[in-house]
Amino acid sequence: MTEAELREQMCLIGRLMHQNGYVDGAGGNISARLDRNHILTTPSGIAKGFMKPEQMLVVDLDGNPVKTSSNTNTRPTSELIMHLECYRQRPDIHGVVHAHPPTTVALSISGHLFTELMLPEVLILLGPIPILPYATPASDENRNLISQAIQDHDVLVLAYHGSLTVAKTVWDAYLRLENLEHTAKILYMVRQLGGPKSFLSEQQTEQLINIRERLGLLRPGQREILMKVTHQ
Repeated sequence: MTEAELREQMCLIGRLMHQNGYVDGAGGNISARLDRNHILTTPSGIAKGFMKPEQMLVVDLDGNPVKTSSNTNTRPTSELIMHLECYRQRPDIHGVVHAHPPTTVALSISGHLFTELMLPEVLILLGPIPILPYATPASDENRNLISQAIQDHDVLVLAYHGSLTVAKTVWDAYLRLENLEHTAKILYMVRQLGGPKSFLSEQQTEQLINIRERLGLLRPGQREILMKVTHQ
């Protein structure tokens, strides 16, 4: 996509995040890789549902703005640090979405792990979903936790805070956010109904992991992780 198309798409994603309740106020942030050394990112302090294409900022991998928008007061999101770490760790990542999906965050606070119920869509599209310990947003501690976890995962839950989803495109990173919160809602309802009464068999799990592999989504070590968490 061209830079102009990415700017429009990131505004669309911001509107969807707002409409679906994945962010509130000026929370959340979105970024996309432009080339090997430059990232397009959302601005700080602007509600994601009401952004304009010209408000997006281009930064280098150190977070330094290399282009200014027409709004001279615009600055990069304060949580740019974790986006940049994702791009540094994995050249295959071209889109990062950080949000505050309420059911996902509630599960992280209440101690319910996403390994308690592995749905087919989770096994195929998302892979293992770790819940990282709490760290102050936009801190070096938060960046360091993400630096390790993002190497083996496409979806991270940040305890008490939100989610971080990555993909080969920023649109696919957004869709993983939708998948995550939808899964969280199902897990919440299952818990309200007394918990799961059955689980996928080892053979069924293996078949789903094989589909993930054929789609080119299976990362090194994930097969063992998924087999372990679904049959512990």
